[in-house]
Amino acid sequence: MKIKDLLLEQPLLFSLYQLPFARQKLRQLLKHADLEHVRSVLDVGCGPGTNAPQFTGAQYLGIDMNRNYIELARNRYKKNFLVADVTSPQGIPAGMYDFILVNSFLHHLDAPSTLGILSRLSELLTADGHLHSVELVLPEKAGIARWLALHDRGKFPRSLSSWRELFEDKLQTVIFEPFPIRHVGLTILELLYYKGRKKNEFTFDFGPCSAPQ
Repeated sequence: MKIKDLLLEQPLLFSLYQLPFARQKLRQLLKHADLEHVRSVLDVGCGPGTNAPQFTGAQYLGIDMNRNYIELARNRYKKNFLVADVTSPQGIPAGMYDFILVNSFLHHLDAPSTLGILSRLSELLTADGHLHSVELVLPEKAGIARWLALHDRGKFPRSLSSWRELFEDKLQTVIFEPFPIRHVGLTILELLYYKGRKKNEFTFDFGPCSAPQ
């Protein structure tokens, strides 16, 4: 593990590293989600609880495998946090949630692990619930954003088409919206905001129809 990655495993350093961009990363989510009416939240890969203050009126559970992150989150936000490896079959506890958040987590995982987690999370969504995800995009063109994506702690930044394929394998897309993170006028990261819901199990494709003669 690189020195930078080791340092970012420490919750205070991670929080400082994320601080300048945290609000920008949630910009599209805050635009498209009505947080005041959320009932029950599952925050997957919650880190040191950075997103918890957004959900003051809802039941909240944050899960992360980094024990130091979870201890800091519990002390700071006084909400429910759980140490768990969400990549294992038993890592995500049972429950039903109308708001599942996966913020900058899936680009740390290979495709089979990502599909496994999305499959499990889709099972935990209420009928009216949505999964919301913000993820790192690997731009096609060379530049700062591509270089930073390739040197991120997460080893699996993906093209927009790859992200779409993964999400739509397990969920029905509501919003698929790329957006930039800018600093001093430059685009330094390209991200994706995704909002999806359970697939309709009773949707059938009967092919083209013609009017009765």
